[in-house]
Amino acid sequence: MGVVLPEAEWTARRDAHAERVRRWTGPHHERRAAGRKHPVLDFLFSYYSHRPSRLERWHPGPGVALEGDAALAYLRWPVYRRTPDGVALDVEAFARDRAATIGFAGRLLTATAGRAPRLGCFGLHEWAMVYRQRPDQVRHNAWPLRLGGEGTDRVVESQRVQCGHFDAFRFFTADARPRNALQPTRETQVELEQPGCLHANMDLFKWAYKLDPATPSELVADCFELAARVRELDMRASPYDLADLGYDPVPIETAEGRAEYVRQQSAFAEAAAPLRARLIGLTRTLSAHLPGADHPAPVATR
Repeated sequence: MGVVLPEAEWTARRDAHAERVRRWTGPHHERRAAGRKHPVLDFLFSYYSHRPSRLERWHPGPGVALEGDAALAYLRWPVYRRTPDGVALDVEAFARDRAATIGFAGRLLTATAGRAPRLGCFGLHEWAMVYRQRPDQVRHNAWPLRLGGEGTDRVVESQRVQCGHFDAFRFFTADARPRNALQPTRETQVELEQPGCLHANMDLFKWAYKLDPATPSELVADCFELAARVRELDMRASPYDLADLGYDPVPIETAEGRAEYVRQQSAFAEAAAPLRARLIGLTRTLSAHLPGADHPAPVATR
């Protein structure tokens, strides 16, 4: 076993993780109880399928044994086992069970990391999702469009739409899809995804939780926190007027707004790079435990 954590150390990490993510899960629970919707933050729990209770749960990651009686609670999950050093993730069993996900995530993340960021999309994907829609068809129709329907359509028609992220493109309206310079599909995702894309950087959270509980929870939380920050820019640059929620617009219909979008987009690409590298390292560690692998790779726990 690579790392053995005394009970006092790992329970402190567990509690710190739960407190950290409750900054988001707590208000989300309150909104749901009150029947309120939030067009920015709800995305983190509705589009992404990781339940708040699972986000709050702490896991140490592969190659870590937990000492003490409190660690026995982890045996409720079949991917944990007793070892001479304590309770630890059964990495071989996890890797066999999730081999397809591990392989796809590793290929996608590695391909994305190997490309230079492209920064010229200006967030037009959100505009393309409401292009030529009736007011009752708009996704977040409880919130007005800053420029109205016709003004929103003119922005789409005056700009070059070039979204390469399939999970954004699939929400484009039928009229907007032919205007996109690319026609991404699930099959071309590995080929097209690039590190300047806001959605690709938000999706680091998805790949972190897709490998839960093998992903160290500090890494899950780091990816979630980045996703929350990126989502804010995503919606500030959208056609919606969210001033009542405290979000000032990034008006990408203007030269100044586009420049601000690119500045923040570039900063997020830089912030995402080390998180993507950590996830790639995790997929390599897990892949090394698959049948036929030569030997286990070194394990990073943070």
